[in-house]
Formats: sequence, structure tokens, C-alpha cells
Amino acid sequence: GQMISEARQAPIFGDFGGLGWEWIANWYALGGFWLLYRRVISWEVPVTMIGTVLLLGTVTWLSDPGSNPAPLQHVFSGALVVGAFFIATDPVSGCVSPRGRLIFGVGVGLITLVIRRWGGYPDGIAFAVLLMNMAAPLIDRYTQPRIYGHD
Repeated sequence: GQMISEARQAPIFGDFGGLGWEWIANWYALGGFWLLYRRVISWEVPVTMIGTVLLLGTVTWLSDPGSNPAPLQHVFSGALVVGAFFIATDPVSGCVSPRGRLIFGVGVGLITLVIRRWGGYPDGIAFAVLLMNMAAPLIDRYTQPRIYGHD
């Protein structure tokens, strides 16, 4: 294999991700911001999901920039943006409580980065969302706010 810096010199790469794909991610983000503005989705899952990938992607990139992609490449290449705004925010299978949605977003971001970095698949959004959807009832059970007057 090639080092990341060598692979980024190929003409298929743009500024952050694959040539053209970073523009598609921008349009997905614009659509996601529209959904946030219209209050169709809540902010917790997309912000924590993208934030987790950016934070952990920065840590891995700073530890070894030659073999780890830059954090913005994690965001703009692959299905992270579409997953954050359109897949992980599904109200039927996701968490209900605000704290639960924060934990859900962090979990999806963490699992996505683990699959991308150490797994056999180039993008782990589908697996990460499915795994966290299985954990959503448990997360909701422990993050539901207590009702006043009840134990």
C-alpha cells in the first residue's frame, strides 16, 4: 500500500475527499441544515456523530499523519454526512431522550471510525447505525428523565 500523502497526490482526490464527493457531501449537509432549520430532526445526533469522527480522526491523524487520513477527509469522503443527517436521525429506531441521542451519536461516530480504520470495509456507517439501533432501547432505558414525584 501507499502512504496517505502519496495516495492524496492522485488526481481523483479533491481538497478534502474524493473529487466530486466532497461537493455531494456539501449538498447533503445543506439538506441536513434545512431539516434542522425546519425542526424535522434534532441537532444531537448529527452534531455528536460528526464531532466524534472529527475529534477521534484528529487524534489518529496527529498520532501518525502518514497512515491516517485527515479529519476532514473522514467527513467529506464516504457516507458520514448523509448518515449523520438522514440515516442516524430516524425517529423510529433511534433514541428518544436528548441525552440518549447524544450517546447514540457518539456511538455511531465511534463505531464508524473504528470500522473505517481497523475494519475491512471502507465505510462503516451502515454497520454503526445498525449496531447503535440495537442499543437504542437500552440507552433510552438509562437516559429517560425521571418523572417528578416518582422514584
